[in-house]
Amino acid sequence: MNSSKLTGSSRPKVLIVDDSELMRTLLRSILRGNEYHVVGEARNGVGALELAERLRPDIICMDVVMPEMGGIEALQTIKAMYPQITVVMVTGTPTVDNVRESIQSGASGFIVKPFKVGKVLDTLRRARPLSEPALTGGGPDP
Repeated sequence: MNSSKLTGSSRPKVLIVDDSELMRTLLRSILRGNEYHVVGEARNGVGALELAERLRPDIICMDVVMPEMGGIEALQTIKAMYPQITVVMVTGTPTVDNVRESIQSGASGFIVKPFKVGKVLDTLRRARPLSEPALTGGGPDP
């Protein structure tokens, strides 16, 4: 057994937000095979807001373009409510404008589709080093 693996309680909690089930599945398999604990998934920004409040993830990987509420709008709301959550944006069409707007709105990094395992892990490690403590529940119990 690899003793360098982090235990479940110390692994960063990740919320995956993408309207594509295939993209969520690919990202989940990359993260679960490494030092991250996927705690939830959403298909749009509305779901991201609900799950961010309920699950209090350490990291959110969020698509830029989604129905109902896009990633940048959700990013702005999440960072206003939970500035301690690290948000990494995911996109298949990185433009200067959406990269700039994402970074200005508080995104800590960008992952470009199609995913490359090393790039995903490197981006997350740079956005939130594993040495940073995981967030505690914070907020009132329901």
